[in-house]
Amino acid sequence: MGTITFHVDAVLFDMDGTLVDSTAGVIGAWETFAETYSGLDIQKILKSAHGVRTVDNLRNYCGLTSEAELKKEAVRFEEAIVTSSTANGKKGITLLPGVRPIINELAPGKNNPKPCWAIVTSATRAYASAALEIGGIPIPDAFVTAEDVTQGKPYPDPYLLGAQKCGVSPEKCLVVEDAPSGVASGLSAGCAVIGLITSHTREQMEVEHPTYMVENLSSVLMKMGENGGIDVVVNID
Repeated sequence: MGTITFHVDAVLFDMDGTLVDSTAGVIGAWETFAETYSGLDIQKILKSAHGVRTVDNLRNYCGLTSEAELKKEAVRFEEAIVTSSTANGKKGITLLPGVRPIINELAPGKNNPKPCWAIVTSATRAYASAALEIGGIPIPDAFVTAEDVTQGKPYPDPYLLGAQKCGVSPEKCLVVEDAPSGVASGLSAGCAVIGLITSHTREQMEVEHPTYMVENLSSVLMKMGENGGIDVVVNID
């Protein structure tokens, strides 16, 4: 237990599992795809697919190799997340604990030419935009989606691009992540990383050695710095 206070030039947020919970929709989407691609072990997929680009998951689990087919099916998969998230009384796409106060505080810093926060997601731009709108989260000018990089998480490319879009060095950025692949991406980019235990177990997250680890963003305070950047307070569990 303890409190750590520090300052960063920018915060780079993952989306699914960090800002919003789309679990119900993701499970529904895989159930839909199991009707097309027989033999999918959904429970096994769910243990490792989170935080990875949809095109990469479809390549790995559905055996797709055509880039055109991958893009087409990725769109269908992510549309299925949105539609199935509210099917049969499911709760839909919702904000995770602690997110609203942080986003409300940082919202003024979302615009170019010097945004102090970014969203760096493995989702496509179409799905990410829809999910953020449903969650009531403004889209920052520094916005990185699956289409923007050749290599997704766990490679460093997404967070390197996020830092670049904020106009700051990766070493002066804080990544907020809920998936082991995302933690690996942030660390390999040179960023400090807060790991959240919202979609994976503590043991799964510890394997990648995030800089800090908390249950969710309720344990984190963020405030716009007087001279730019963001002041961060982490209450370690």
